[in-house]
Amino acid sequence: MADETKRTLLAVLAHPDDETFGVGGTLALYARQGVDVYLICATRGEAGDVEQSHLQGYSSIAERRESELRCAANILGLKGVIFLGYRDSGMPGSVDNSHPQALCAQPVEEVASKLVSLILQIKPQVVITFDPIGGYRHPDHIAIHRATVKAFEHLTALEQEGKAQNPIKKLYFHTIPRTFLRLMVFLLKLIGKNPRRFGKNGDIDLASIAAEYFPVHAVVNYRSIAQVRERAVACHASQGGASLTGVGIFGELRRWLFSKDVFIRAFPPVEKGTPREKDLFEGLW
Repeated sequence: MADETKRTLLAVLAHPDDETFGVGGTLALYARQGVDVYLICATRGEAGDVEQSHLQGYSSIAERRESELRCAANILGLKGVIFLGYRDSGMPGSVDNSHPQALCAQPVEEVASKLVSLILQIKPQVVITFDPIGGYRHPDHIAIHRATVKAFEHLTALEQEGKAQNPIKKLYFHTIPRTFLRLMVFLLKLIGKNPRRFGKNGDIDLASIAAEYFPVHAVVNYRSIAQVRERAVACHASQGGASLTGVGIFGELRRWLFSKDVFIRAFPPVEKGTPREKDLFEGLW
């Protein structure tokens, strides 16, 4: 799929909207720098909450959400989108967890094997996926994180055995800035809200997530293309995307202060005292 001599970045994620709400700024920034940016999406978001009005003209939630992803991918500048074909597992404790095709119910080796095959075709030098707790403990985010790590381990073993070259030179986990999360917990308490019952369905324990510690090894500033990301966010109307695009002074303030993605570098290991990277391809050329 990709020219080995060209810079190539692969995001391995779980649902439609992860590519935009999570790392959309980073993907759009690199695409505009001439990097070939690919996305592997494990599911089509079948378990997402979608109002009936958003399903007009669509046969299913999956069809609607795939359409939204392709809209966003076009705006972000992605070169290719590949679906693994698993089913959205829903949040912890959901009946969707037990669906036979639910991503979280699949053997990690099976998912990893599919990823190995695709990675050998795409040949990305840089791969990004979720952090070990999947950002906010979504079962599918955690499942695809584990499968991506396992795929990397298999590729490393194949290279050591002389069977295939591992194209991945750097592996990153996208994470949520802890300072921001702790501020949210503080503000929720201040206005009398329970941070352990966060989200539309009250199924996210924001306080426990904020208490987790992950080192930050790379910070990508995408302020220059923040409005591109916002246009992609608007594609995900069924997930509230239209309400998340900023206008006026508050929109400008948000773009100025929060147009950054933060990453843990899983490989190569980071030595203590190493300055934070500003470019995920730093050191490769």
